[in-house]
Amino acid sequence: MDTSLPILSLSAAAAVSAAAVFPKFKARLALSRAKHRSLSGHSKMSKMVARLVPHYEFDIDDFFASDGAPVDVAMQRQDAFFRLASLFEERYAKGRRMTAEAATQISDLQFTENYRVPFQYSRLVRENLGTGAFMQSSAGVTVTDVDGNVFYDLTGSYGVNIFGNDFYKECITEAEKRASALGPVLGPYHPVITDNVRRLCEISGLDEVSFHMSGTEAVMQAVRLARYHTRRSYLVRFAGAYHGWWGDVQPGVGNPVSPHETYTLADMSERTLHVLRTRRDIACVLVNPLQALHPNANAPGDSALVDSSRKGAFDRAAYTEWLRKLRDICTERGIVLIFDEVFVGFRLAAGGAQEYFGIRADMVTYGKSLAGGLPVGVVCGRKDLMRRFRDDRPADVCFARGTFNSHPYVMTAMDEFLSRLASPNFNAVYQGLDETWDGRAAALNERLAANDLPVRVSNLSSIWTVQYTEPSRYNWMLQYYLRAEGLALSWVGTGRLIFSLNYTDADFTEVADRFVAAADKMKRDGWWWHEASLTNKDIKRQILKEMLRKRLGR
Repeated sequence: MDTSLPILSLSAAAAVSAAAVFPKFKARLALSRAKHRSLSGHSKMSKMVARLVPHYEFDIDDFFASDGAPVDVAMQRQDAFFRLASLFEERYAKGRRMTAEAATQISDLQFTENYRVPFQYSRLVRENLGTGAFMQSSAGVTVTDVDGNVFYDLTGSYGVNIFGNDFYKECITEAEKRASALGPVLGPYHPVITDNVRRLCEISGLDEVSFHMSGTEAVMQAVRLARYHTRRSYLVRFAGAYHGWWGDVQPGVGNPVSPHETYTLADMSERTLHVLRTRRDIACVLVNPLQALHPNANAPGDSALVDSSRKGAFDRAAYTEWLRKLRDICTERGIVLIFDEVFVGFRLAAGGAQEYFGIRADMVTYGKSLAGGLPVGVVCGRKDLMRRFRDDRPADVCFARGTFNSHPYVMTAMDEFLSRLASPNFNAVYQGLDETWDGRAAALNERLAANDLPVRVSNLSSIWTVQYTEPSRYNWMLQYYLRAEGLALSWVGTGRLIFSLNYTDADFTEVADRFVAAADKMKRDGWWWHEASLTNKDIKRQILKEMLRKRLGR
């Protein structure tokens, strides 16, 4: 009888320990299951994989036959490549010289020039297909480079250019006139700021505003305030979503230090909703509405076009329902719902994504277009969330400042932008907006299909991405054919085409003509040749074999 007591005691202790550990294990398991089954959803794994990828590049023989193309097709591609290179050398001579010189001392240029295409092909492309990074002027929906070449602008100035370059020129010109009397005096406010704050509160449906120098800073402050007021530390972001380059929202490749208080979960997932419903450490949920076009996928760029698996599709009803569920759970659990509208703000609707999807957030961040073409970041939020100090604890503050916050020229340019936005005549630009851009995308897809071209487009209003319907290792070449046809792209190539809303039907028809012509020339030059049995999985297996051979020194 005596000997059983220690056993019973040990058993009881084990049961108590198990009871204490099991809920933590269950919560951890739920968190793991809520991550998206891709490298976008597993930041530590993505960094590990990135460290393991060896550098190698194709010589001129393998460059044109990396997909096993026969000799005649490889020679056809090679002839086309150097014919295009000759065209670029003649057409962009001055811009290429300026870019090469500037890149020796501008680290941004070094990065973008290296990552326009998959790294295996990068050197030969840089040496032969550089187009120049300098533009001289803009007018309407076109830009003109330093060599005098006129392009239809599909860059959208990284999202800034919603209403056309001429619109922002006017905003900046008028702003300069209004701010010149005060000049660059910092600290005191220009009187125009009161109108800006009033209109921003009306647009956002929120109580208070803070100004910052960039969209990245605005998101940083929104998250900091959410943590401060909830007294919780974790933020939830969704796989693939971009919220600026600061550490807490970039937990994977690109950030040398892994953040410890960030959960990267799957977008549009019931398992994610379960985590939000059951955990007690989540301060806020960050939503970038742009992800509606490609949920759980990173921002598309041609440097990642190793095959044809890139996809994009926008389902407004499904994404609206997702946001509604997020709103309900965040309200229930006291989690701050933050809409990061730095990119899409005022592009989808005059009231931004909140109006477009019919969902109200607790905090909203704006940037890009809001300052009429000048740099800015803005946080709008509920009164209780925007307060930076506690009345009962005077030393417990949430600090944020910036030298150029509320710069007079930025504030007057913002007033010019918001005044135009509020005009009934100008606001008419949003009427039938989705129908217009959905119709244009559908029309282009019909033309591409009719010409038997393996290219399609998907869109979220005027934001487009290009996808490919047949397996290929050379889809990234399309960006150079498009440039040769006079279409200006950003450094991510065909991953993101951003139209300004002042494109007329005639303008778009011209763009579509050039797009189809570029794809047709690329097809005739043999870049989309492939064996009938080839799949995207086959291409990825081949790339893995190449990496292993390089790693093993063979």
